[in-house]
Amino acid sequence: MPDDDGLLASLRYLFADIIGDEDEGPPVLPDACPAHLGPAVSGAIHLMIEYQSTSYAQLYVDRLNRFVGRRGVDDAMLADIAQLLAQRMAYEDPIRIAQLKLGEVNAAGGLTARSADDIKKFRLDELIDALPAVIADPILGMLDWFGWRHRRVSIRFSANSRFSVRRLRIEAGLKRWRLFSIRYAKERVWVERWLHMIDRSLTKQPAAATAVIQTATMISGYGDRYRQGIADWHAIIDGLAKPTFDGVLALPDLAAAITEARAAIMPDPRQAALKRKIAEIRARVPQAAS
Repeated sequence: MPDDDGLLASLRYLFADIIGDEDEGPPVLPDACPAHLGPAVSGAIHLMIEYQSTSYAQLYVDRLNRFVGRRGVDDAMLADIAQLLAQRMAYEDPIRIAQLKLGEVNAAGGLTARSADDIKKFRLDELIDALPAVIADPILGMLDWFGWRHRRVSIRFSANSRFSVRRLRIEAGLKRWRLFSIRYAKERVWVERWLHMIDRSLTKQPAAATAVIQTATMISGYGDRYRQGIADWHAIIDGLAKPTFDGVLALPDLAAAITEARAAIMPDPRQAALKRKIAEIRARVPQAAS
């Protein structure tokens, strides 16, 4: 299970967003953060503020601070955690795509009449997941009734007219509801579990910590690629990492096992090749006595 303190921190900063507690300035860097990582971490903090809020940036800092000065975490590992944590916390949803497109308008100083439209394909449930759960749940129920939950739709993100820019502003403004959304709830749980696995690796098998950190690169974007990455990540963690940390699987080189399993990943929703590889790796080592 993810660290309870981590989940409480997530909920605390969600509450800060609810009540609009944004009086304080941007979060400061952790005291023990290496100086040469300062610019990258500062950039991530500003990204979190742009993406969501000051309190969200503070959540980023608090999550990162768990590993600052931690035994076994060198500067390269800390840099990877900082970068990958920022990428996952600024996950790509329809709201973020609108934010980025609107940023093009702001950078150009006005309408960008010749800019190319961004046409993104989503499943209906993926769009609805960006809404607060209290709104999304009944809509998803209705989509299930019609059999449309997985129906694909194309959404145009355009900045070529005043109307389209106004629509982008409305869509980007939905970020105030993001932390209530179904998607955010899933992302919060995933981030905390990833951090928890890093923590367990540092304790149980330090040589595998870098490989565990890098598993975050399996997940990106949205749509089928995102769903496949999430499913593959859980398969590797549940099949190899967690059993090793729990003492159920006597795997001497978890890092090599993770690398081998990742090499077997195919764009297959059934995960046939990956599951075979995980079973093959597990079959090579004796299970610990219960």
